[in-house]
Amino acid sequence: MDDRSPLMESRTKRRLAADELSRLAHRAVGSHVSDAVELADGFANAVWRLTLDDGRSVVLKLSPPPELEQLTYEHDLLRMEAAAYPLAASAGVPVAALLKAGFDDPVLGGDYLVLSALDGTPWNQAALDEAANAALRYELGGHLARFSTVTGEVYGYPHNGLTGSTWREAYLRMVGALLDDALRYPATPLPRPVAELRAVLEGASGVLDEVTTPHLVHFDVWPGNVFLDLTGRPRIQAIIDHERAFWGDPLADLITPTLFREIDEDDPLLAGYRAVRPLELTPGAHRRLDLYRAYLYLILLVENGPRQYPEADYAPLRDLAMTSLVKVLDRL
Repeated sequence: MDDRSPLMESRTKRRLAADELSRLAHRAVGSHVSDAVELADGFANAVWRLTLDDGRSVVLKLSPPPELEQLTYEHDLLRMEAAAYPLAASAGVPVAALLKAGFDDPVLGGDYLVLSALDGTPWNQAALDEAANAALRYELGGHLARFSTVTGEVYGYPHNGLTGSTWREAYLRMVGALLDDALRYPATPLPRPVAELRAVLEGASGVLDEVTTPHLVHFDVWPGNVFLDLTGRPRIQAIIDHERAFWGDPLADLITPTLFREIDEDDPLLAGYRAVRPLELTPGAHRRLDLYRAYLYLILLVENGPRQYPEADYAPLRDLAMTSLVKVLDRL
């Protein structure tokens, strides 16, 4: 459901020598590193699976260098993730344990998280039959519904200031910042001029006033971020990578599990969601979903500016995002 290559490189990923990793681990959790393996599935932060000299296995996530140019919404992402893990766990969503969050590290700069290592299998690496995948989508729908039971006091990204007192105000700030970034990083041409994109999204945004409470939204639930326990009947072990979470409309969490396609009423994801919380896909809801699709597809296009993906790896994703964005804009 996500066509991104798990090996795609990004210049936002840091490269640390073994001794630097070991010293960081010691500052964070009091143990040095006996073995380290870089995990390649991420696209912004550098991630390693570490074996510590006290026998523990942990995952270290390290933000890009503070001086590196990023998209506006990407600033301080790990701070949102640090907040989201315990909130998700409190709602009954299976997540890794957050062992340590360090902000503005005095040696390397930037932020880091240390998480318990998972022994499961990422969903995008599991060979499962249709029935097993359907059962997992049903289970995932329930977890997304539980995730959305967490409510907050402000809309948007409070860790970097892209917020609003209403969901419409926050959304327009979020997408407006992204369109400003498109002007700063014109690496990937957009299907329409930025001014026209603003006008289309602002013109359609009135429907966002249907949302009257800020809900926690993960907004990155693709199969690579869902770990499975395959020891018996496949089940979800944990949902990871909460760094792109924001406070807004819980409907937005239906976008990444159905990336580049429409939501079908017979999708087990919806049945699983509705088993936990009511969900009606009204005409207004479908219009809101298109606004969130537009936001995600714009992210996938604009982020190439600061990240500078290798062209051969990025081209399939860029083309899908471009085609899908054009369809959404036409509907809006």
